[in-house]
Amino acid sequence: MFKKNKRHLQPVLICSVNELPEEQREYLNTSWSGVFYREFFSRLDEEPFAVLYADMPSWPNVPVNVLVGLEYLKSSFGWSDEEMYEAFLYNLQVRYALGYDEFGTGYFDLRTMYYFRERLSRYMQEKGVNLLDQAFEQVTDQQLAAFQLKTGLQRMDSTLVGSNIRQMGRLQLLVEILQRVHRMLNADDQAHYREAFAPYLQGHAGQYVYRLRVEENAAHIQQIGEFMQRLLGELKEGYSEDPVYQVLERVFNEHFRVEGEAAKAKVGRELSATSLQSPDDLEATFRQKGGKGYRGYVANLTETCDPKNALQLITTSSRCPSGKCRWLPTTPMTAACWWKPYPT
Repeated sequence: MFKKNKRHLQPVLICSVNELPEEQREYLNTSWSGVFYREFFSRLDEEPFAVLYADMPSWPNVPVNVLVGLEYLKSSFGWSDEEMYEAFLYNLQVRYALGYDEFGTGYFDLRTMYYFRERLSRYMQEKGVNLLDQAFEQVTDQQLAAFQLKTGLQRMDSTLVGSNIRQMGRLQLLVEILQRVHRMLNADDQAHYREAFAPYLQGHAGQYVYRLRVEENAAHIQQIGEFMQRLLGELKEGYSEDPVYQVLERVFNEHFRVEGEAAKAKVGRELSATSLQSPDDLEATFRQKGGKGYRGYVANLTETCDPKNALQLITTSSRCPSGKCRWLPTTPMTAACWWKPYPT
């Protein structure tokens, strides 16, 4: 059941923040966390996200503005999910940015974030609407009005846009493919491969990866490659026309090579920039910019640049009506499509 988060509008007198010395409270309020709380978190409209929840009496949702805020903070700081979660639990600045003024309140399990991402992804695939994009636009529109920024002059620059809400590492991608292959199988084949698939069906792909140490990844990737090679040979006759089988074949060829009769995992430098990044987007590719790697597409963004503005903001962006590109309505310029996959 969807419920708006209004708790942060009613601060309590006895809390972790108020126990700080006055100088520290002032620093907290003027730091990035205070700015994030006032200029993003407090402006975010949660109502559009109500479509992700059941319209019936049930347990209230974890606050949407907290989940969305964490996603933006994770992206800004470059955190892993584990680092994001630990920051939420124990970092006072992060909690203050998300409307919490004391430790011990607002607790939720990390799997809640995974479920939220799945809902966002499923809704985007079914309706063609990216609710995170809409949230960014809504907040930016309020900021433009609040700061009275002039938008008549804007500059353009290229940026890299993620193709999907959920980005996968190599091992997570391989496990996700195996899970989809299992769902493709008929009941008899699922029973036949029950033991072989068992390690990869205990939760979703992200949970499989979350339990592993970094040094264990290579062994697991090699093991999956050998299993995929077996599946490709044994399932070809009955499933070769199925799109899931074809994705399995593509991913195996991109991540493994056959030496003699044995599958060997390719090392990072052998992986092509055009290799599959997400099973939900077969066209997205990989590119590096500024020393960082990105999965998705190249796009152009616009930013206000009027010298009279006290600050400049990136203006709104949205999905192209075709569903295949990004388009950015600007003022006074007309909308234009700038989509293309990352070059190899």
